[in-house]
Order: sequence, then structure tokens, then C-alpha cells
Amino acid sequence: MLKKINLSKYLAYLFLIVLCLIWIIPVLFGITTSFRTEAEVVSSGFRLLPESWNFENYKAILENTSTAPILRWLFNSLFIAITHTFLVVVVISLTGYGYTRINFKGRDTLFFTLLGISFFPGVVNLIPSYKIIDALGWVNTAWAMIIPGLAGMGNIFLVRQFLKGIPTELDESARVDGASDFRIYYSVILPLIKPVLIVCGLFSFIGSWNDFLWPVIVYTDVDKMPVTAGLLLLQDIYGNYRMIGQLVGSAILAIIPTLVLFLFAQKHFLQSINLNSGLKG
Repeated sequence: MLKKINLSKYLAYLFLIVLCLIWIIPVLFGITTSFRTEAEVVSSGFRLLPESWNFENYKAILENTSTAPILRWLFNSLFIAITHTFLVVVVISLTGYGYTRINFKGRDTLFFTLLGISFFPGVVNLIPSYKIIDALGWVNTAWAMIIPGLAGMGNIFLVRQFLKGIPTELDESARVDGASDFRIYYSVILPLIKPVLIVCGLFSFIGSWNDFLWPVIVYTDVDKMPVTAGLLLLQDIYGNYRMIGQLVGSAILAIIPTLVLFLFAQKHFLQSINLNSGLKG
């Protein structure tokens, strides 16, 4: 007897395959375009594979250390993203602990007020944020990218919800043994909230690395730019001379760090997506 065909299952597979192709084909075409000569880029139209593999684009990109120092930009972005992510984890873990384990007047009112304010579009704060950064003397410095956004309410909300699923009896037992609030945070709470901190850390790193509008505003010094602001500059440098292969090659180099991060962290990321213990109540 033939098994009953599960039509919905096959339709779901078909939909996922089509969606996957929509995402993958442009990326593959971009990668192969970076290995084409400029003449082939202009004349060949859409061909997934180049007629001949040409490495001159990448050679020119890496040799240009004056008008478009791509390696310097990558280092700047890496330093900014790593430092920002580390500080985000520290700030949101301490803040989440304070909002769930320390009782003070107006605690919940303050939290939900800040959470409500965070729903305003970020573009509303661009001018005030720039004025503050300028007053502090942080324009054209890494601090302009590292400090803003450390206390993101979305991350704090996740940590707070996760902490609400951890029994307070653990804190009370440690307090009976003479532990201080910081000792409880460091020795008891921090190891237990590692899954949600991994999720927030990954999102913070990717968000910092991919941030585009803010670095374009606060950076004018070419050597200090992160790679996203540098790519905008490359559109003027390479676009005017129709160096499309070099422009696409620079963009490909810019995605390598996040790709490597995903390959090494996907196990932790997938395991950490299940935050059931932190979504109770």
C-alpha cells in the first residue's frame, strides 16, 4: 500500500529551497563577479561563472593602502565590534540583574518607561547623539561607535526575562552564606545566564559590524573608518572608473569575519535560541 503523500511537507520544502536560492544566487554572483575582468563585467551580462578566474581585483584592493585601506578598515571594524560586544555583555548582565534581583523604588516603572522610549526610531536620536559625541570629542574615534547602544533595552529585556525564570532561592542561599550582591551576580547568576548572553553578544557583534548610517556620520578620517563607511567611500573611488570587480571584491572581504563567526558560533547560537527558562512569567 502506497504511503499517503504529505503535500504540505513537500510544499514547505519547495518554499524553503526557493527562498534559499533567492538568498544564495546573488551572493554567488557577487563572489564570481569579483574574479572577473572589468571588460567581462560590463559586456557579459548575467553569467554565474566567469570566463576566466582573475585575481587582479583582489591584488589591487590589498595594494591600495592610501585611498582605500581595506585591511585597515577591517581591523577598525573588528576592534570596534569586539570591544562593543564585550561591554554590551557586561552592561546588560549587570542591568538585568539589577532589574530582577535588587528591589528599589520605581524599579518596574523605570524599566517599562525606558522600554517604551526604545520603540522610537533610532533616526530620531541621530542629531542629539552626534551633538553629544561632538561635545565629548569622540568624532573620528572608536568611542563614537563603541559607547552608544551599550544599554540596548532589547538585550536588557531578554536578560531580565531569562533571569525571572531562575529561582531566587539560589540567591538567598548564597546570601545566607555571606555572599554580597556582586558575589551572587558573578558566581551564581552569570554562569546561569550564559545562553542568553551568547545570543545578545552575537547580535551585538553583527549589529556593530553591519552598522552603516552612524559611522558614515561620525567618521571623516579615512584611516579611522570602519569597513561599512569605507565601502560607501569606495563607490566614489571605484564607481567613477567602473572598477566594479574591485568594489564587489571589497564587499566580499567585508563579510568574511561575520561568516567565520557564524561557522564557529552556530552551535552555541542554535542551542541558545531556546530561551524557555527565561520566558516564564
